[in-house]
Amino acid sequence: MSSTHTVLYDPTGRTDELPLDRDAHRDLIQAVLAWTATPKLAAADFQQIALQLTGAARAVAGDVRRAAGRLPGDHPALPLADVVLAEADRRLSVAPQATVRCAQNRARLVRALYERLDRLTDTALATSP
Repeated sequence: MSSTHTVLYDPTGRTDELPLDRDAHRDLIQAVLAWTATPKLAAADFQQIALQLTGAARAVAGDVRRAAGRLPGDHPALPLADVVLAEADRRLSVAPQATVRCAQNRARLVRALYERLDRLTDTALATSP
């Protein structure tokens, strides 16, 4: 199976209008969280998986921040969004390691960020006129 990757360069640093490949993230998260024993992968493979999940976490956290920013400042959904984002910032401040544990922790983080994003998006839709 081969795949082609396009490297994007945006001199303004704004790629937030690009849709995330949520299906690919979901599939990777499911695969990583399904590991019950250490798979026979090279350390470089674990590192690549952790890096990919780290990138996904950073991108989804940005979406969560933007979704939270569209709500009124006193909205009851904001405190939990702040907690989730603070936890994401804390976890992402540590460099990813080439381990099963790190990959699974990053997978859980991406999953939690998507869950928060979905709730904020649903909340924003429900409160819009």
